[in-house]
Amino acid sequence: MTNIFVGNLAYQTTESELEAAFAAYGAVEKTSVVRDRDTGQPRGFAFVEMTNQAEAMKAIEALNGQELNGRALNVNEARPRPERGGFGGGGGNRGGGGGYGGGGGGGRRREPRW
Repeated sequence: MTNIFVGNLAYQTTESELEAAFAAYGAVEKTSVVRDRDTGQPRGFAFVEMTNQAEAMKAIEALNGQELNGRALNVNEARPRPERGGFGGGGGNRGGGGGYGGGGGGGRRREPRW
């Protein structure tokens, strides 16, 4: 299963239009146009899941830069969603308290909790 990110979508683009565009390259498992949680309006990007990785790569290559509803699509393999919370995770010890990058300059300092 390959998850594909589709950016720069026209707001009127529907899941079925996207599915039709990708289905020309292989089996589409699922399409989802991302919508604003509060307004329900499309946010201009979507995700398409394709069953076969080779077909997904063909679709990415063919559709990236192609126009759909007057907008040039930005099509890439989707990166895994970063974990919420924390300070960017991974990255080893950056020193100086979490992800604040080694003290000095910049942001407000917190009073120590005693």
